[in-house]
Amino acid sequence: MAPPTAEAIKARARELGADLVGIADGKVMDAHPPDPRDPRRPSDVTALDAGRVIVMAKRVSAGSTRILAWNDRHKYYNDELALTLLETASLELVYWLEDRGFPAIVIPPTHVDPWRYDGDPERHQTTLISLTHAAVEAGLGTLGLNLQLLTPEFGPRVILTAVLCSVPCATDQRREAALCLGPSCGRCLKACPGDTVRHWDRDWPTCDRYRSPHGFATLAEHLERIVSEPDAAKQKTLIRSEESFNLWQSILRGAGVITGCRRCEDVCPVGADYEAMLKDALEDIPEHTAAKQARLDAMVEAERAGDRPASYTAQCRWIGDISVAPKA
Repeated sequence: MAPPTAEAIKARARELGADLVGIADGKVMDAHPPDPRDPRRPSDVTALDAGRVIVMAKRVSAGSTRILAWNDRHKYYNDELALTLLETASLELVYWLEDRGFPAIVIPPTHVDPWRYDGDPERHQTTLISLTHAAVEAGLGTLGLNLQLLTPEFGPRVILTAVLCSVPCATDQRREAALCLGPSCGRCLKACPGDTVRHWDRDWPTCDRYRSPHGFATLAEHLERIVSEPDAAKQKTLIRSEESFNLWQSILRGAGVITGCRRCEDVCPVGADYEAMLKDALEDIPEHTAAKQARLDAMVEAERAGDRPASYTAQCRWIGDISVAPKA
């Protein structure tokens, strides 16, 4: 049986439910890790079957995006259901590839290496390979001001998985020009409830509290409050509290743990879907402040003077050329 072509792989991924699919060269990703100080390469996951990184994306629903509150649980649940569909599609693609003689493995967006945990629930944990960077290498888009993936079709409003497989098929190419409008737009910074967006960077530990509002750090703190409460009645109240209930619900389905705040994604004007289904609901940004605008203005002035931050220099391969980016 001849190896499946890139076109056949992409067609199968779309049949299974992916909205976008691209194929990156695993060796190229090995040679260009997002953080050379802590390289997380496809070959670190599997040295035998990482020749290709097939990145699949599923859009989040427009209906949930139009809900303004960042912490609305309907948004969490709808995103978790989309992720479940995408993970199932990824596993089905693995079996499809293996039926054709090519071993493969799913890389979900939620799995972190437990051996790296050092006892600090506040520390930012990253996935085994960066799926956003893999998506850029697979030609799906570029990174934005806060280093989220932007796609021409759906902006940042996608969930990602990847399949590693050394099938000898053609690969896609990175986009050279940035899709992000940069600080002259700055809608991600204006809308962020935790004020975590930096100049081509992000305050990841703070963002984690919003991206995973009922995640491990919140769970650890809640359990500490319970076990350290000397009053038995108050301890029982904590056990039966709304926070305990929310944590229990989140553990059941992952909603609020592996899905959470995506306010910066919601308001991003990049993507064909924004004008069509989102702009009427999301154009106004009530979280915007004069202080945020002052920070954006300073970023714009710095870029006009040719002063680009070290964070851009470190990530410019994936952000793209901002000198030819579309203008706000």
